[in-house]
Amino acid sequence: MAELSDGRLRGRGECVPYARYGESVESVTAALEAMRPALAAGLDRMALQKAMPPGAARNALDCAFWDLEAKRSGRPVYECAGLPAPHALTTAYTISLGRPAAMAEAAAKAAARTLLKVKLGADGDPERIAAVRAAAPKATLIVDVNEGWDERNLAANLAACSKADVALVEQPLPEGADGVLANIKHPMPICADESAHGLGSLAALAGKYDMLNIKLDKAGGLTEALAMVAQAERQGLSVMAGCMVATSLAMAPAVLMAQRAQYVDLDGPLLLTRDREDGLLYRDSLVFPATPALWG
Repeated sequence: MAELSDGRLRGRGECVPYARYGESVESVTAALEAMRPALAAGLDRMALQKAMPPGAARNALDCAFWDLEAKRSGRPVYECAGLPAPHALTTAYTISLGRPAAMAEAAAKAAARTLLKVKLGADGDPERIAAVRAAAPKATLIVDVNEGWDERNLAANLAACSKADVALVEQPLPEGADGVLANIKHPMPICADESAHGLGSLAALAGKYDMLNIKLDKAGGLTEALAMVAQAERQGLSVMAGCMVATSLAMAPAVLMAQRAQYVDLDGPLLLTRDREDGLLYRDSLVFPATPALWG
Protein backbone atom coordinates (compact mmCIF):
# COMPACT_ATOMS: atom_id res chain seq x y z
CA MET A 1 0.00 0.00 0.00
CA ALA A 2 1.13 3.56 -0.74
CA GLU A 3 0.09 6.62 1.24
CA LEU A 4 0.40 10.27 0.27
CA SER A 5 -0.05 13.04 2.81
CA ASP A 6 -0.24 16.82 2.57
CA GLY A 7 0.30 17.09 6.32
CA ARG A 8 -3.41 17.15 7.01
CA LEU A 9 -5.04 14.47 4.85
CA ARG A 10 -3.90 11.09 3.56
CA GLY A 11 -4.63 9.30 0.31
CA ARG A 12 -4.21 5.55 -0.08
CA GLY A 13 -3.62 3.20 -2.97
CA GLU A 14 -2.92 -0.53 -3.15
CA CYS A 15 -1.09 -2.58 -5.75
CA VAL A 16 -0.03 -6.17 -6.33
CA PRO A 17 3.28 -6.93 -8.11
CA TYR A 18 2.67 -8.64 -11.45
CA ALA A 19 5.19 -11.48 -11.69
CA ARG A 20 4.29 -12.02 -15.37
CA TYR A 21 6.03 -8.70 -16.10
CA GLY A 22 9.00 -9.25 -13.81
CA GLU A 23 7.63 -7.38 -10.80
CA SER A 24 8.20 -8.44 -7.21
CA VAL A 25 7.45 -6.99 -3.79
CA GLU A 26 11.07 -5.87 -3.64
CA SER A 27 11.12 -4.20 -7.06
CA VAL A 28 7.81 -2.41 -6.49
CA THR A 29 8.90 -1.24 -3.04
CA ALA A 30 12.15 0.08 -4.50
CA ALA A 31 10.28 1.90 -7.28
CA LEU A 32 8.00 3.57 -4.74
CA GLU A 33 10.91 4.58 -2.51
CA ALA A 34 12.72 6.06 -5.50
CA MET A 35 9.83 8.48 -6.00
CA ARG A 36 10.16 10.10 -2.56
CA PRO A 37 12.34 13.05 -3.71
CA ALA A 38 10.10 13.88 -6.67
CA LEU A 39 6.97 13.65 -4.56
CA ALA A 40 8.51 15.86 -1.89
CA ALA A 41 9.35 18.37 -4.63
CA GLY A 42 5.70 18.58 -5.70
CA LEU A 43 5.20 15.88 -8.35
CA ASP A 44 1.47 15.68 -9.12
CA ARG A 45 -0.71 12.92 -10.54
CA MET A 46 -0.42 13.99 -14.17
CA ALA A 47 3.37 14.33 -13.97
CA LEU A 48 3.46 10.88 -12.38
CA GLN A 49 2.23 9.36 -15.64
CA LYS A 50 5.52 10.30 -17.34
CA ALA A 51 7.74 9.88 -14.30
CA MET A 52 6.95 6.16 -13.91
CA PRO A 53 6.16 3.41 -16.43
CA PRO A 54 2.86 1.50 -16.30
CA GLY A 55 2.88 -1.10 -13.57
CA ALA A 56 1.96 -1.89 -10.00
CA ALA A 57 4.07 0.81 -8.32
CA ARG A 58 2.55 3.61 -10.35
CA ASN A 59 -0.91 2.15 -9.73
CA ALA A 60 -0.52 2.50 -5.97
CA LEU A 61 0.65 6.11 -6.22
CA ASP A 62 -1.89 7.09 -8.86
CA CYS A 63 -4.79 5.76 -6.78
CA ALA A 64 -3.38 7.43 -3.67
CA PHE A 65 -3.35 10.73 -5.59
CA TRP A 66 -7.00 10.27 -6.55
CA ASP A 67 -7.96 9.45 -2.95
CA LEU A 68 -6.10 12.50 -1.64
CA GLU A 69 -7.70 14.72 -4.28
CA ALA A 70 -11.15 13.53 -3.22
CA LYS A 71 -10.43 14.25 0.44
CA ARG A 72 -9.03 17.70 -0.33
CA SER A 73 -11.95 18.69 -2.53
CA GLY A 74 -14.69 17.11 -0.47
CA ARG A 75 -15.96 15.42 -3.62
CA PRO A 76 -15.90 11.72 -4.53
CA VAL A 77 -13.33 10.54 -7.07
CA TYR A 78 -15.96 9.93 -9.71
CA GLU A 79 -16.88 13.62 -9.61
CA CYS A 80 -13.22 14.65 -9.69
CA ALA A 81 -12.78 12.46 -12.78
CA GLY A 82 -15.92 13.75 -14.49
CA LEU A 83 -17.62 10.35 -14.31
CA PRO A 84 -21.26 9.55 -13.54
CA ALA A 85 -22.14 8.16 -10.13
CA PRO A 86 -21.15 4.47 -9.97
CA HIS A 87 -23.60 1.65 -9.38
CA ALA A 88 -23.35 -1.99 -8.33
CA LEU A 89 -21.93 -4.37 -10.93
CA THR A 90 -22.19 -8.07 -11.59
CA THR A 91 -18.76 -9.57 -10.97
CA ALA A 92 -17.35 -12.93 -11.96
CA TYR A 93 -16.34 -15.55 -9.43
CA THR A 94 -13.24 -17.60 -10.25
CA ILE A 95 -13.14 -21.38 -10.65
CA SER A 96 -9.47 -22.32 -10.35
CA LEU A 97 -7.67 -24.72 -12.69
CA GLY A 98 -7.71 -28.30 -11.46
CA ARG A 99 -9.01 -31.75 -12.22
CA PRO A 100 -12.39 -31.76 -13.99
CA ALA A 101 -14.10 -33.30 -10.97
CA ALA A 102 -12.65 -30.70 -8.58
CA MET A 103 -13.61 -27.86 -10.90
CA ALA A 104 -17.12 -29.26 -11.26
CA GLU A 105 -17.44 -29.43 -7.47
CA ALA A 106 -16.33 -25.79 -7.14
CA ALA A 107 -18.70 -24.76 -9.91
CA ALA A 108 -21.62 -26.56 -8.30
CA LYS A 109 -21.06 -24.62 -5.08
CA ALA A 110 -21.05 -21.35 -7.05
CA ALA A 111 -23.73 -22.34 -9.56
CA ALA A 112 -26.20 -19.75 -8.27
CA ARG A 113 -23.85 -16.93 -9.24
CA THR A 114 -24.57 -15.08 -12.45
CA LEU A 115 -21.03 -15.12 -13.88
CA LEU A 116 -18.24 -17.65 -13.43
CA LYS A 117 -14.67 -17.22 -14.66
CA VAL A 118 -13.15 -20.61 -15.44
CA LYS A 119 -9.38 -21.01 -15.45
CA LEU A 120 -8.06 -23.27 -18.21
CA GLY A 121 -4.70 -23.73 -19.91
CA ALA A 122 -3.58 -27.37 -19.66
CA ASP A 123 -4.11 -30.72 -21.36
CA GLY A 124 -7.69 -31.90 -20.88
CA ASP A 125 -9.36 -28.50 -21.09
CA PRO A 126 -12.35 -29.78 -23.13
CA GLU A 127 -13.19 -32.15 -20.27
CA ARG A 128 -12.78 -29.35 -17.72
CA ILE A 129 -15.12 -26.89 -19.40
CA ALA A 130 -17.71 -29.60 -20.07
CA ALA A 131 -17.64 -30.61 -16.39
CA VAL A 132 -18.04 -27.01 -15.23
CA ARG A 133 -20.94 -26.40 -17.62
CA ALA A 134 -22.72 -29.53 -16.39
CA ALA A 135 -22.28 -28.39 -12.79
CA ALA A 136 -23.42 -24.82 -13.42
CA PRO A 137 -25.95 -25.03 -16.26
CA LYS A 138 -27.45 -21.54 -15.80
CA ALA A 139 -24.34 -19.42 -15.13
CA THR A 140 -22.66 -17.33 -17.79
CA LEU A 141 -19.17 -18.78 -18.27
CA ILE A 142 -16.07 -16.87 -19.31
CA VAL A 143 -12.77 -18.66 -19.76
CA ASP A 144 -9.27 -17.45 -18.87
CA VAL A 145 -6.50 -19.45 -20.50
CA ASN A 146 -3.52 -17.37 -19.27
CA GLU A 147 -1.56 -17.98 -22.50
CA GLY A 148 -1.92 -21.74 -21.99
CA TRP A 149 -2.95 -22.94 -25.45
CA ASP A 150 -1.00 -23.09 -28.68
CA GLU A 151 -1.73 -23.14 -32.39
CA ARG A 152 -2.10 -26.92 -32.38
CA ASN A 153 -4.92 -27.18 -29.84
CA LEU A 154 -6.54 -23.77 -30.31
CA ALA A 155 -9.34 -24.86 -32.66
CA ALA A 156 -10.30 -27.92 -30.60
CA ASN A 157 -10.37 -25.97 -27.35
CA LEU A 158 -12.41 -23.15 -28.89
CA ALA A 159 -14.86 -25.74 -30.20
CA ALA A 160 -15.18 -27.24 -26.70
CA CYS A 161 -15.82 -23.77 -25.28
CA SER A 162 -18.44 -23.14 -27.94
CA LYS A 163 -20.17 -26.42 -27.09
CA ALA A 164 -20.25 -25.31 -23.43
CA ASP A 165 -21.75 -21.96 -24.46
CA VAL A 166 -18.78 -19.94 -23.19
CA ALA A 167 -19.32 -16.20 -23.55
CA LEU A 168 -15.68 -15.22 -24.12
CA VAL A 169 -12.16 -16.67 -24.08
CA GLU A 170 -9.38 -14.62 -22.52
CA GLN A 171 -5.76 -14.72 -23.76
CA PRO A 172 -5.72 -18.19 -25.33
CA LEU A 173 -2.22 -17.84 -26.84
CA PRO A 174 1.04 -16.42 -25.50
CA GLU A 175 1.74 -12.77 -26.12
CA GLY A 176 3.91 -12.58 -29.21
CA ALA A 177 2.46 -15.82 -30.59
CA ASP A 178 -1.08 -14.53 -30.97
CA GLY A 179 -0.91 -13.40 -34.59
CA VAL A 180 -2.82 -16.50 -35.66
CA LEU A 181 -5.92 -15.05 -33.99
CA ALA A 182 -6.28 -12.68 -36.93
CA ASN A 183 -6.86 -15.62 -39.26
CA ILE A 184 -9.02 -18.01 -37.26
CA LYS A 185 -12.78 -17.92 -36.91
CA HIS A 186 -13.93 -17.89 -33.32
CA PRO A 187 -17.51 -18.43 -32.16
CA MET A 188 -17.13 -16.15 -29.13
CA PRO A 189 -15.18 -12.92 -28.48
CA ILE A 190 -11.45 -13.25 -27.76
CA CYS A 191 -10.18 -10.99 -24.98
CA ALA A 192 -6.58 -9.80 -24.59
CA ASP A 193 -5.04 -9.84 -21.13
CA GLU A 194 -1.28 -10.37 -21.15
CA SER A 195 -1.18 -8.84 -24.65
CA ALA A 196 -2.77 -5.62 -23.32
CA HIS A 197 -0.53 -3.61 -21.01
CA GLY A 198 -0.82 0.16 -20.99
CA LEU A 199 -2.29 2.55 -23.49
CA GLY A 200 0.53 2.00 -25.99
CA SER A 201 -0.31 -1.68 -26.41
CA LEU A 202 -3.80 -1.21 -27.79
CA ALA A 203 -2.88 -0.56 -31.43
CA ALA A 204 -1.34 -4.04 -31.76
CA LEU A 205 -4.62 -5.70 -30.73
CA ALA A 206 -6.41 -4.68 -33.93
CA GLY A 207 -7.63 -7.62 -35.99
CA LYS A 208 -6.68 -10.19 -33.35
CA TYR A 209 -8.87 -9.39 -30.35
CA ASP A 210 -12.44 -8.29 -29.77
CA MET A 211 -11.94 -7.18 -26.17
CA LEU A 212 -9.23 -6.30 -23.69
CA ASN A 213 -8.95 -6.93 -19.98
CA ILE A 214 -7.89 -3.74 -18.18
CA LYS A 215 -6.27 -4.23 -14.80
CA LEU A 216 -5.04 -1.25 -12.82
CA ASP A 217 -1.80 -3.01 -11.90
CA LYS A 218 -0.99 -3.43 -15.60
CA ALA A 219 -2.20 0.00 -16.66
CA GLY A 220 -0.39 1.77 -13.84
CA GLY A 221 -3.42 3.30 -12.16
CA LEU A 222 -6.90 4.64 -12.63
CA THR A 223 -5.70 7.57 -14.75
CA GLU A 224 -4.32 5.40 -17.55
CA ALA A 225 -7.06 2.78 -17.15
CA LEU A 226 -9.72 5.39 -17.91
CA ALA A 227 -7.71 6.52 -20.94
CA MET A 228 -7.50 2.89 -22.09
CA VAL A 229 -11.27 2.48 -21.83
CA ALA A 230 -11.78 5.55 -24.01
CA GLN A 231 -9.20 4.39 -26.58
CA ALA A 232 -10.64 0.87 -26.67
CA GLU A 233 -14.06 2.29 -27.44
CA ARG A 234 -12.58 4.38 -30.27
CA GLN A 235 -10.99 1.21 -31.70
CA GLY A 236 -14.24 -0.73 -31.48
CA LEU A 237 -12.95 -3.00 -28.70
CA SER A 238 -15.10 -4.02 -25.76
CA VAL A 239 -13.69 -3.86 -22.25
CA MET A 240 -13.40 -6.33 -19.41
CA ALA A 241 -12.38 -5.09 -15.97
CA GLY A 242 -10.00 -7.42 -14.17
CA CYS A 243 -7.93 -7.56 -11.01
CA MET A 244 -5.23 -9.32 -9.09
CA VAL A 245 -5.98 -11.09 -5.80
CA ALA A 246 -6.06 -8.07 -3.51
CA THR A 247 -8.14 -6.29 -0.89
CA SER A 248 -11.05 -3.93 -1.39
CA LEU A 249 -8.68 -0.97 -1.40
CA ALA A 250 -7.33 -2.18 -4.74
CA MET A 251 -10.83 -2.97 -6.06
CA ALA A 252 -12.38 0.41 -5.20
CA PRO A 253 -10.82 2.43 -8.08
CA ALA A 254 -11.31 -0.52 -10.43
CA VAL A 255 -15.06 -0.40 -9.74
CA LEU A 256 -15.10 3.13 -11.21
CA MET A 257 -13.25 2.02 -14.35
CA ALA A 258 -15.50 -1.04 -14.60
CA GLN A 259 -18.66 1.01 -15.01
CA ARG A 260 -18.10 0.97 -18.78
CA ALA A 261 -17.00 -2.68 -18.98
CA GLN A 262 -18.99 -5.45 -20.65
CA TYR A 263 -17.65 -8.03 -18.20
CA VAL A 264 -16.37 -7.44 -14.68
CA ASP A 265 -13.99 -9.69 -12.76
CA LEU A 266 -13.35 -7.96 -9.44
CA ASP A 267 -13.61 -10.86 -7.02
CA GLY A 268 -10.12 -10.43 -5.51
CA PRO A 269 -11.27 -9.84 -1.91
CA LEU A 270 -13.49 -12.93 -2.04
CA LEU A 271 -10.37 -15.06 -2.52
CA LEU A 272 -8.73 -13.73 0.66
CA THR A 273 -9.09 -15.05 4.19
CA ARG A 274 -9.65 -11.49 5.44
CA ASP A 275 -10.37 -8.18 3.75
CA ARG A 276 -9.70 -4.64 4.98
CA GLU A 277 -12.02 -2.83 7.34
CA ASP A 278 -14.75 -0.90 5.49
CA GLY A 279 -14.27 -3.25 2.54
CA LEU A 280 -16.51 -3.37 -0.49
CA LEU A 281 -19.94 -4.89 -0.12
CA TYR A 282 -20.39 -8.11 -2.08
CA ARG A 283 -23.95 -9.41 -2.25
CA ASP A 284 -24.71 -12.50 -4.31
CA SER A 285 -23.06 -11.72 -7.68
CA LEU A 286 -22.94 -7.96 -7.15
CA VAL A 287 -20.07 -5.74 -6.03
CA PHE A 288 -20.99 -2.28 -4.75
CA PRO A 289 -18.97 0.95 -4.99
CA ALA A 290 -16.68 1.93 -2.13
CA THR A 291 -17.70 4.13 0.74
CA PRO A 292 -15.50 7.17 1.57
CA ALA A 293 -14.25 5.29 4.64
CA LEU A 294 -12.37 2.94 2.30
CA TRP A 295 -11.31 5.09 -0.65
CA GLY A 296 -12.35 7.92 -2.89
